[in-house]
Amino acid sequence: MEKLIIDTDPGVDDAEAILMAAAHPNATVAALLAVGGNVGLEHTVRNSLAIVEVIEQDVPVYAGCDKPLVIFQEDAAFVHGQDGLGDVGYVPQTRQAEAEHAALALLRMANEAPGEYTLVAIGPLTNVAVALKLDPTLPEKLKRFVVMGGAVTSQGNTSNVSAEFNIYHDPEAAHVVFEAWENYGGLIELIDWEATMRHGIPEEVIQRWHALDTPRSRFYKDISAKTMEFIRKFMGRTMMFGADPLAMAVALEPDIVTKAEVRHVSVELTGMYTRGQTTTDWGQRNGRTPNCNIILEVDSDRFFALMEQGLK
Repeated sequence: MEKLIIDTDPGVDDAEAILMAAAHPNATVAALLAVGGNVGLEHTVRNSLAIVEVIEQDVPVYAGCDKPLVIFQEDAAFVHGQDGLGDVGYVPQTRQAEAEHAALALLRMANEAPGEYTLVAIGPLTNVAVALKLDPTLPEKLKRFVVMGGAVTSQGNTSNVSAEFNIYHDPEAAHVVFEAWENYGGLIELIDWEATMRHGIPEEVIQRWHALDTPRSRFYKDISAKTMEFIRKFMGRTMMFGADPLAMAVALEPDIVTKAEVRHVSVELTGMYTRGQTTTDWGQRNGRTPNCNIILEVDSDRFFALMEQGLK
């Protein structure tokens, strides 16, 4: 049984990933840690609470950091909607966030049950970086650490074309996190934007999910409409990309991975065209300890099945 702590900035694909996790028979969602990212913290907390009501599970939501550690770069409201969930009006009816800060909640849970929790980070890494500054031994207290972030050959999705959004939004936080796992000698299970592009979800699969006509599938259809229109208009494709669900699939079923490479990954902090870029030592030339297991390929049919299971 995977016990999941999900650090998230909902976001349409964050919502999809949480639905997937909540429906998996061998997983428990222990907490949602909200962070500013796709949209501001006020929205990501509210959206996390709304998602918890959709999944009808008693999952605590903790509000975390509202801004990056150093410089605010950009959000992704133009993709996810100004409210983060497609601007269709989903708001929590009864749920409220816990009083404890997300970084403190993460440390408390890791210390109460060392080696039991898998941390899945599907937003900027600000909360995790703050937790690491408070307790540098956090890596050894987690069972696994799965991250959606980066572009391992620098084909990004931000105004800095070499950088992926979650890393670019707070590169200093990402630097703290990647360095911490290198120092610990552990491996981040990294699912990057380029892997997301290789595992796009065809329109016919999306239509099959819409036809399920369940409360969860209707929620998915509503919140994803604006994102699908963005993909059609600006990318010229009639499909969806599930970055966060892809990371969640790896967290839930590690054997879904069919190809991966263990390498050292660092985060660039300066430069007009390189800030937020993830630099991968593919040739293993720098002599540094590998800190990432880079997920390159997964079983797409199983990935789609996991997403569909989350909508039933």
